[in-house]
Amino acid sequence: MLFLILAPFATFATLTMLTTVKISLAISAAVAFGLVSRDLAKGRSIKMLSTGVLVLFAALAGYHFLATTDLSLTTVRLAIDSGVLAIALGSMAIRLPFTIQYAREVVDAETTRLPRFVKTNYILTWVWTAAFALMLMADIVAIYLPSTPLWACAAIAFAARNSASYFTQWYPKHVRAAIAAGRDTAPVATAS
Repeated sequence: MLFLILAPFATFATLTMLTTVKISLAISAAVAFGLVSRDLAKGRSIKMLSTGVLVLFAALAGYHFLATTDLSLTTVRLAIDSGVLAIALGSMAIRLPFTIQYAREVVDAETTRLPRFVKTNYILTWVWTAAFALMLMADIVAIYLPSTPLWACAAIAFAARNSASYFTQWYPKHVRAAIAAGRDTAPVATAS
């Protein structure tokens, strides 16, 4: 599931090396639309993150197709990272961490009502929020300190995203192991 959630971002990153920002945004928006459509077709809930990413890519693509001047790749990346960070922070502000929407679809209803389930998803969402913040900082450095090697900024973004992905896979297993060993009393699940 993580691969699918990150698919619009991977599409954008890959295509920007092969084609224009405009085309990369349009295809990434189409991928995001496909993810939202897939959830609807399977009778799943509409996810805040998936929908937000769709709106973000579609708005940026629309701007590029309608405006007389294009935004630079770095500025677009800054907008994407800012938007995703806003979605993550917003999800916690409304007390619905975005990871919980994915996790609810892979566990039973009883588990979703347990405090440990909610706590685990807050932790996962905070980890992703930190990763989004690091990616945003890497973009800001690339814009305002152009003497910084681009590979360094890309490495920070790559490490942040991959660390959050790894943590999302590892942490729920760690919690389940603690529960199984009797160190905790409530089951947990995640969006992985």
